[in-house]
Amino acid sequence: MRAVKPAQGPPLLKPEIIERLQEIMKHETAGDPITGLKWTRRTTAKVAAELRLLGIDVSANTVAKLLKKMGFSLRVNHKKKSNGSPKNRDAQFVRIGALRQQFAAAGKPIISVDAKKREQVGEFKNPGKSWEKKAVEVNDHDYRSLASGIGIPYGIYDTQANCGTVYVGTSSDTSEFAVDSIEKWWRQEGAKRYPEAQELLILADGGGSNGSNRRAWKHYLQCSLCNRHNLTVTVAHYPPGTSKWNLIEHRLFSEITKNWAGRPLDSYETILKYIRTTKTSTGLRVRSHLVRKQYQKGIKIADDEMKQICITKDNSLPKWNYTICPVETRD
Repeated sequence: MRAVKPAQGPPLLKPEIIERLQEIMKHETAGDPITGLKWTRRTTAKVAAELRLLGIDVSANTVAKLLKKMGFSLRVNHKKKSNGSPKNRDAQFVRIGALRQQFAAAGKPIISVDAKKREQVGEFKNPGKSWEKKAVEVNDHDYRSLASGIGIPYGIYDTQANCGTVYVGTSSDTSEFAVDSIEKWWRQEGAKRYPEAQELLILADGGGSNGSNRRAWKHYLQCSLCNRHNLTVTVAHYPPGTSKWNLIEHRLFSEITKNWAGRPLDSYETILKYIRTTKTSTGLRVRSHLVRKQYQKGIKIADDEMKQICITKDNSLPKWNYTICPVETRD
């Protein structure tokens, strides 16, 4: 009998191909923090063309298979009310990519930040399924009066170290809370991980407590972070409606959501435990801390205080890109 040679499929798992593809996709990836799915703005044909320029001859179909193995999924269109894409949307993505490359090449820290949705603490239904011998009984209504408190997770994802830290607030998601969380992270982790660093890049959504229009956000960055730690901070905001492209969404929050899926968040200890035990095959490590400080809503920053902010707006899209430098303060 003639020996039959085993069929040889396409070299889908060659490390050099995966590495090149990851490099091409790293600034073009978005994700859903709830489902964990990832997607890209690029077509498979365009990705295949870029790989061929690098000497890797693959078809668009092969690229599709590779992306599927890497966790990407085809997404269908959904009709939703929209005001259209913000002007200069694509230009801002290019600027964010350039800043990330610039800071990474110099070994400077880069963090992606955001607040996860508010969680009610108590015996409430949590979406998802978990392996149990018997279904866990929870409240039949999600009334706020039945909760023992609320948890507001504010996350900091260190893109260089693949580490996340989540500060769970118990009062309000304010700009002061956001900056306090970043300041704690810098003092407890960042300054130790990057002892020579004098600059920090923050990637943030365009709205919320760290929004580009928040006067309090810039004020507290100046006073609580830049001045206190003699640190120069560059901020790049994602355009409105594009928060899913923020790295923290699909590299940290989605993994936390999967870890506590189907399990009632019945206490702060439970919330902190599930955050701390979140891990991935790529080596993600996560820390969590409870913040009981009460933050006041609606704090107004006066014009005189705004004038004291040492801010330099970027020549490229200054509304979304700016740098705040430390200034000397006197008691």
